[in-house]
Amino acid sequence: MSGRLRCVPLGGLGEIGRNMMVIEDDQDIVIIDCGVMFPENEMLGVDLVIPDVAYLASRLDRIRGIILTHGHEDHVGALPYILPQLAFPPLWATPLTAGLISGKLREHRLADRVQVNHIDPADPVTFGGFIAEFFHVCHSVPDGVGVALRTPAGTIVHTGDFKFDHTPVDGRPTDFGKLAELGRQGVLCLFSDSTHADRPGHTPSERVIDDAFERIFANADGRIIVTTFASLISRVQQVIDASVRHGRRVGIVGRSMVQNVGVAQELGYIVAPPGVLLRPDEIAGVNDVPGRGIVLVTTGSQGEPTSALARMANRDHRQVQIAPGDTVIVSAAPIPGNEELVARTIDNLFRLGAHVHWGVDRQVHVSGHASQEELKLMISLIRPRYVVPVHGEYRHLVMHARLAEGLSLPNTGAIVIEDGDILEFSDEGAAVVDKAPAGYVFVDGLGVGDVGQVVLRDRRVLAQDGVLIVSLAVERESGRLVGDPDIVTRGFVYMRDAAEIVDKVRSLVEGTVDAARKSSLAQWLPEGDEADEALPNNVSWADVRARIRDVLSKYVYEQTRRRPMILPLIIEV
Repeated sequence: MSGRLRCVPLGGLGEIGRNMMVIEDDQDIVIIDCGVMFPENEMLGVDLVIPDVAYLASRLDRIRGIILTHGHEDHVGALPYILPQLAFPPLWATPLTAGLISGKLREHRLADRVQVNHIDPADPVTFGGFIAEFFHVCHSVPDGVGVALRTPAGTIVHTGDFKFDHTPVDGRPTDFGKLAELGRQGVLCLFSDSTHADRPGHTPSERVIDDAFERIFANADGRIIVTTFASLISRVQQVIDASVRHGRRVGIVGRSMVQNVGVAQELGYIVAPPGVLLRPDEIAGVNDVPGRGIVLVTTGSQGEPTSALARMANRDHRQVQIAPGDTVIVSAAPIPGNEELVARTIDNLFRLGAHVHWGVDRQVHVSGHASQEELKLMISLIRPRYVVPVHGEYRHLVMHARLAEGLSLPNTGAIVIEDGDILEFSDEGAAVVDKAPAGYVFVDGLGVGDVGQVVLRDRRVLAQDGVLIVSLAVERESGRLVGDPDIVTRGFVYMRDAAEIVDKVRSLVEGTVDAARKSSLAQWLPEGDEADEALPNNVSWADVRARIRDVLSKYVYEQTRRRPMILPLIIEV
């Protein structure tokens, strides 16, 4: 081994999504993937979660490029937010992935500032002192690759997301020959996808879905609506193939789906006979076309409230209305945390009289991630000195490490690390030597990073117990109240039904202000004298606001067992 090599995951270890791996020595840095995570239930109002790249802020001059293994959002979705922070390093991606991210960059008006280079698995790419070689892997989106990064310290292999599918839709199985060759040459460390490390056996082939589609298409009397991820290009091709066999035309619905399918068509990853795909102007008339003639492919497999399928289920889509007898196929598994949204959408579809097919057990979806036997095979082919599980929640990482240790391969060990751990390889071995910032950065509307844990905590309080606003006017000179305090509640109590509580709140506020004013006046008088109303006011209104919050918090909790946010507003006149 020559020199030291550090690997720093900034996302994707201990969670699903937000995948980003930094590999560096003293001269060069290569980044693998740059993805988003979808917000968890308690992240109220947050649109996306992206990696924290503060670790790279002082290392920008050493960043040689970002390699993107495939086009899913959890691997490329953070690029528009991260690239400006990293001074726009060059990107490397296969043609389909490059096409998908180019559309994303155009949306954010960044396309002219980013160099997007195409990966050819046959051609190595030099990144300073590193040389990257690529190998094709099967996943649920075409054109996925793994990376073999040759460094002075040794070879690092990163699988990206993968599974061993022997009958993939695009006819291109994982490159076993390259994996075996890497194993013979010697690999320092294998970073391997762990998403399904808890699932025994093998992940079924994408071809399983063909049989399920054939059965459903043959028995459907009305329209068929298929929802899946917008980047799941191979699934769209399967829908088109089934539609051709059954004499149906196919319409594409949903902004991101239309964009991605357009890119895939241009690059030849989706092929449809002439006349099969509906033109955009024909989509508006699908409600008037006989049901057996139409298939729609749409977004909304995660139940997102603004997605096309969710709007159809809620009867507020401007072009497509669900009719009794329609068949809906949900060809995707819920991302952890989205189960409730998906279930609600499915319930609404049933209410409208649709026949709904969903779930792996009905074989309308199969995973793109390797199960336990495939993970073992990957390790056995690569035969690395170290296995580091990536891409998964903590239990997945641990179970993957146990699989590696259970193989009893000579000179192979497993290391479990989490986001931010700086794993260093040296002549002494491998060890976590430090910790880098790797917390959540929230994207909320146009804001990136301006919403933190304090804001989220306030949102949770507002959502759970509401807000109590106390507005009062006081004379600037004397500190006396002008009129009665104004009490407004939202999400706490309905004021008409809680007049007694509101009156008591008003009384407590008046008493608190009066006590503060008398305490202020007392400093002008000899001990024992009565306060003089004419003396100047010296009340600390910041202190009064704090007292009001304390007094009201105690009272309303005693009366309601709720803890609303209390906002005292004091206006001097």
